[in-house]
Amino acid sequence: MQQLSPSERDVIARVDAAPMLDQVLAWSAINTGTGNLSGLSRQWDALADALAALPGTIRAVAPSPVVTVAADGSEREQAFGAHLVLSVRPDAPRRLLLTGHMDTVFPADHPFQQTLRQDPDVLNGPGTADMKGGIAVILAALRAFEGSAAAAGVGYDVMINSDEETGSLSSAPLIADLARDKLAALTYEPSALPDGSLAGARAGSGNYSVAINGKAAHAGRNPDDGRNAIVAAAALAVRLKAIHRDGLSVNPARIDGGSASNVVPDHAVLRFNIRPRTSEDAAAFDHYFAALIAEISAGHDVTCHVHGGLSRPPKPLDAGAEKLFALVEECSALLGQPIGRIASGGVCDGNNIAACGVPVVDTMGVIGGAIHSPQEFMLVSSLEHRAQLSALVLHRLATGA
Repeated sequence: MQQLSPSERDVIARVDAAPMLDQVLAWSAINTGTGNLSGLSRQWDALADALAALPGTIRAVAPSPVVTVAADGSEREQAFGAHLVLSVRPDAPRRLLLTGHMDTVFPADHPFQQTLRQDPDVLNGPGTADMKGGIAVILAALRAFEGSAAAAGVGYDVMINSDEETGSLSSAPLIADLARDKLAALTYEPSALPDGSLAGARAGSGNYSVAINGKAAHAGRNPDDGRNAIVAAAALAVRLKAIHRDGLSVNPARIDGGSASNVVPDHAVLRFNIRPRTSEDAAAFDHYFAALIAEISAGHDVTCHVHGGLSRPPKPLDAGAEKLFALVEECSALLGQPIGRIASGGVCDGNNIAACGVPVVDTMGVIGGAIHSPQEFMLVSSLEHRAQLSALVLHRLATGA
């Protein structure tokens, strides 16, 4: 294993942990549920103020249009907040991408709104781990990195999107654009294991809505003249669940539709999620699903309109990713905290970045746990270590060490 050079020791020493906790506390006090546009706007302003400490240009990027399916099967455009992009030395021949998200899963009316210091090292609060702590890590690491001579040789983009918790549908084109031609990417999702282990390979994820149209009829006078959309949706859900297996999780989640109990329902919407482990698993599902939709449509004499699809491709570890993981693991060991990696069924923007052919490590954020619940917490001590880790990784990426 290599040892730390004097310039590397210098960049690590420049990490200023003093403001990091206060940043997390201030940002976590702003509700940024994905649908809370006013809260996201406030958070955007707060992050822009903080990132202004770095060189480069900050810009707001409007969300791309996203169409969703309502309970009655109608389509409507969903509103999202603006995304934030900081671009530093855009003409540099070697460029990196760092990403985070400002939104949380807790809407404005959720009871979980306050932070609580459970003990000196445990901070419970909305978004503390996922991922306002991670954004504080990005800022501290880049400020330290910018003080090194190596920084002048590389450029980078920092993207903080507003819709990661709902699949990054309105930021996916932006992610793909920013990932183009990047040397490597770091994403600041939290590590949920006490030793700080990284998420390695990830399954993909797709959310689907199937709007089913049948024919209404009176349940007593002429029920056989109707075409029951609820029954068709239920049959589709059962068939989908039957193909659930290792390597392809299929989860029928909700059926909307129907009206009075004496009316044969003429519409329904089935919503479900898939998690394919590999691109082959995803392709196998596509083939089966197309045939199943045709079968259900014909067998129940209904029409089916499919919305959605695979929004997070599977993220296997190729040679480039293995090299980047090895770099991160070596840097952490040199800082006195050896870490490993585990495969994950969860998904994040790292899936999207990897699909662009860019090596990415996507759990560079703080150590914490119980995310997406009122028990969410961050280990305060991990702020400084993770910032030092990122600063060292950035330095080595810049110097080719």
